[in-house]
Amino acid sequence: MKILVANIGSTSIKWRLFDCSNSAERLLHKGGFERVTDYPKAIEDCLAELKQANAIASESELSAVGFKTVIAKNVTGCVRLDDRVLQAMADYNGLAPAHNPPYITGIKLFAQRMPGVPLIALFETAFHQFAPEASQRYAVPQTWLDIGVRRWGFHGASHKFIAERSAELLCRPDVAERARQLYVNNGAAKISGAPLRVVSCHLGGSSSVTGILNGASIGTSMGMSPQSGLPQNNRVGDLDAEALPYVVKTLGISIEEAQRQLTKEGGLKGLSGISNDIRDIGEAAQKGDAKAKLALDAYVASARHWIGSYFLQLNGADAIVFTAGIGENRADMRAAICANLGNLGIKIDAEKNNSTRATEAVISAADSAVKIFVIPTNEELVVARETKRFLETKKN
Repeated sequence: MKILVANIGSTSIKWRLFDCSNSAERLLHKGGFERVTDYPKAIEDCLAELKQANAIASESELSAVGFKTVIAKNVTGCVRLDDRVLQAMADYNGLAPAHNPPYITGIKLFAQRMPGVPLIALFETAFHQFAPEASQRYAVPQTWLDIGVRRWGFHGASHKFIAERSAELLCRPDVAERARQLYVNNGAAKISGAPLRVVSCHLGGSSSVTGILNGASIGTSMGMSPQSGLPQNNRVGDLDAEALPYVVKTLGISIEEAQRQLTKEGGLKGLSGISNDIRDIGEAAQKGDAKAKLALDAYVASARHWIGSYFLQLNGADAIVFTAGIGENRADMRAAICANLGNLGIKIDAEKNNSTRATEAVISAADSAVKIFVIPTNEELVVARETKRFLETKKN
């Protein structure tokens, strides 16, 4: 069973081809194009590369194309992409303007190019759908809830991968299996041992922190849109609801312009005044730039805030996991986030931390009560696995 996972951006397309014929999943090919202006050609070029690499002889060999879609109105989980689902995605274009429109365009083009191949979506909201209702609700009127104003949560594929892999590393096969079968069993739990408590920190261009109990999300820092939670690269993160109307009235700008500024000029870029790339900000901070240092401090404070929230809700933690671009590569940020937490049983090993970059490792000190892991995420593999399960479930 060959499954192509396509990751579509506003000017990019990236892919990975997996052979999921058995439990030994194999990555057959990966690639991508940046600065895409002609998506039909990009899809043709993608297929051409797969054929040139002898990964497929023709697109008829593909069992499905899986997509890591973000959000849709009243739709979550792993679903077949049909007109109803595409319309539900379009209904929420405003909540994910950088994600939904290019995905919708790309999905339609794939459907035109290979009409006989199933197109399957795994929504980023899926992993958080079984969280307690209190974690999913805002304190808004019922009429607001009725139109979808609630905490949806994102980075679901990444946090699900961390739920599975951390359970394996902590020698809890029962929890790992529960996490793998989460969508098939609608969140039902069959756990034989003590509760397994993990705080998953997906820290990158966009960031979120999730509390995971026995392989399932109990809540996450992102809310109704990917613009919330921690400060993002150039998106504001959490913001008081009264700030938007105040700025519109005071600066005399339109609400559309205010939204543009929040999503293009906020976050780490807004705080630092330099860049939305934490590498640039880190270099400036080392040279003494006060705003750059402020941006890093604000990011660390927000990460610690959310880790603390789920540490309390979980009544402690068996592990804290760092993943994604910042989490996997920035030893300085991991150290800052874990600093001075010894009374909570959280102690990082400086030598292990500093020597770990983009590889799976334990970076906690020997006497740390809480394990601290770096685990490179694999969102595309999660999409491939769930696409396979969806196809197999529909056959039965």
